[in-house]
Amino acid sequence: MSAAPTPASDRHHGTDEKVQDQPHPDQDPEKHPDSASIENTPPVYSAFTLWQKRAIVLAAATTALFSPMTAQIYFPALPAISRDLGVSTSKINLTVTTYMILQGITPMFIGSLADSGGRRPAYLICFTIYIAANIGLALAPNYAALLALRCLQSAGSASTVSLCYAVVADVVTSAERGQYIGLMAVPVVLGPALGPVIGGLLSQYLGWRSIFWFLTIFGAITTILVLAFYPETCRHIVGDGSLTPPLAYRSLWQILKSRRSRTTPSGPDLTQQASNSSKAKSKFKFKAPNVLESVLLLCQKETGVLLGFSSICFAGFYCMATAMPTLFERNYGYNQVEIGLMFLPVAVGSIIASFIAGAFINRNFKRHCDKLGIPYDRSRQQDLAGFPIERARLEIGFPLLMIAAFTLIGWGWAIDRKTHVAVPAVLSGLMGVGIVGFNNTANSLLIDIHPGKPGTASAANNLTRCLVGAGASAAIVPMIDAMGAGWACTLVGSLYIVGCPVLILLMVRGVRWREELKIKQDKKQKAKEEL
Repeated sequence: MSAAPTPASDRHHGTDEKVQDQPHPDQDPEKHPDSASIENTPPVYSAFTLWQKRAIVLAAATTALFSPMTAQIYFPALPAISRDLGVSTSKINLTVTTYMILQGITPMFIGSLADSGGRRPAYLICFTIYIAANIGLALAPNYAALLALRCLQSAGSASTVSLCYAVVADVVTSAERGQYIGLMAVPVVLGPALGPVIGGLLSQYLGWRSIFWFLTIFGAITTILVLAFYPETCRHIVGDGSLTPPLAYRSLWQILKSRRSRTTPSGPDLTQQASNSSKAKSKFKFKAPNVLESVLLLCQKETGVLLGFSSICFAGFYCMATAMPTLFERNYGYNQVEIGLMFLPVAVGSIIASFIAGAFINRNFKRHCDKLGIPYDRSRQQDLAGFPIERARLEIGFPLLMIAAFTLIGWGWAIDRKTHVAVPAVLSGLMGVGIVGFNNTANSLLIDIHPGKPGTASAANNLTRCLVGAGASAAIVPMIDAMGAGWACTLVGSLYIVGCPVLILLMVRGVRWREELKIKQDKKQKAKEEL
């Protein structure tokens, strides 16, 4: 690990984040530059180096690949599973809906556990469930077993996305969050795009059961790597990362490194390690996870508005992904492999959005800091009380949202009129840019306004997104059958445009809502202390 954070004078105001004090009117920073700098500069947010942070976030993003990939890898095999198990396509589609329902509910438990008990235990619980479910699915004898085990599979994989956002909040400040959200989004968006390609190839040449054997092996390898190398990042346990966690929270690499240092002790290093371990033990107090906390977050004005709208936005992606196999088989006569390949343009667009949106998110944050005369330092957490973080994020999100709306409508009409396949391919790529780019900005904002509980906040996001997505997935094919692909996609895309005033309200009232919530929470805490 790198050196411990620079000491600083901290105060809390408006959020749970560490903030930057203003110089005293009587103090002249030019006469006392060193003392003024030390007194007014907040501590370095993370003890991890730049490349350590990148590696940690990329590793977390790789684990987050499992949730979307597991959902999408299944799609090209739906007709084959339907024939093999002797059930209707509607019943097989129900396994997609139930998967998404569990995908929304499970993170409420795991996200709260991760915030109170650490990231590593949460990861290990998730992957143990996931591997067991995949083995069962590969051997599933009938539809009932398939339906039940898909729910269990979802319970294991669903929380990996929430955990990834929590890890980003552990090691990254608001000023540089856009860059890391973009890095994190690459594997996450590759999952929905590469999943159908892999699923189509496996199903076509090895049978649909091979999909679940593939996921079993992939999950087992990832679990071994997490056990061996992944460090605990939860600030509740390791602070800025400089504290040595309790033994149960250390990776095998950390344990071996610690034992090696004992066999070749160096006085000051050994003393410092013992001191850090002691500090971590005194800092860590396990709290029972509150599974309702994610639901309660939805009752807050700002969080409820943000998550409600972003879930509707992401529902468009689920509509496209669910309808694509049926539409391309019906309108273009494509087989499972060809259907899987049609998801690749979405992957390309999503990757482009991840890098472009991340850069603009950071740049717009700096622009607002300069406008307000607030010092900008990526390594130190800014005070967000009174800072228009909603405007800084959503100014980037609005254009991306409009791209998503119009390309979704165009994609539906292109397939409805059976245009050349290049047209829906290009439009789906642009749709990936819009939907993923907007969701990156919304997710950044969500972590910004809930810095102390990123896992719980991400779980609330997962809950709304997956429940709304489950409804959209179940409804889109009947909608297409009833009104055609063009009008069905027009209806969904129009919701993006109609909902824009809600985002404008969030930009205008967001700061005030946060202040009101802080006052309310302070009064509640004071009442508890008086009791």
